[in-house]
Amino acid sequence: MSELGIVVTDIARADGATVDALAAHGVATVHEAMGRRGLAGPSIRPVQRGARVAGTAVTVLSWPGDNLMIHAAIEQCEAGDILVVATTSPSTDGAFGDLFATALKARGVRGLVTATGVRDTQDLREMGFPVWSNGVHAQGTVKATAGSVNVPVVVDGMLVHPGDVVIADDDGVVCVPRLEAEGALAAADARVAKEDADRAAYGSGVELSLDRKGLRALLSDLGIRYVRQDEHDR
Repeated sequence: MSELGIVVTDIARADGATVDALAAHGVATVHEAMGRRGLAGPSIRPVQRGARVAGTAVTVLSWPGDNLMIHAAIEQCEAGDILVVATTSPSTDGAFGDLFATALKARGVRGLVTATGVRDTQDLREMGFPVWSNGVHAQGTVKATAGSVNVPVVVDGMLVHPGDVVIADDDGVVCVPRLEAEGALAAADARVAKEDADRAAYGSGVELSLDRKGLRALLSDLGIRYVRQDEHDR
């Protein structure tokens, strides 16, 4: 577990243009381009639909049922950031709502990814502040226990260091380590170009994925046989 009781104030952040370009590719493409790494588990789901954002991570490690360190983290947020919240043990209490979102939006923060619950979800949607959370729960929280800001955190299996790139859309959330951001973008660009070519080929109705991806030989190697219906029914 990361050290408790500290607020790191001078984090290095990924390049903004790279962050924006990764956002355009989205979660699934970037996750695949990185070798199927960096993805948060399926408990972290969007409160809204149709939002796609990316930003540099400001991280929070809180105690369950306590949102004190989110208050402390707001001061450390800059335009282009995403706030990422984890707890020292599981908690679905509603640690985040519209007042936090109002303060973060005013600072140019692009969204929230949290292992906790959230509330005021209709207000969050109406104000256009995107959130990915572990659930919706109106349960209130306290402000009583020391945690940390800008330390490494884990959100449903996704490791996030301060300044990493966090991308979130309808498919979930993925984290790109800050020092890997440019390489991940190049790999995502290449993947998109390949998929565009595949899409055009499949759309023509001429090529099948079995042939374009060379999968017929694999089927044969696996012992797959093609049989007629009358042969199968015998």
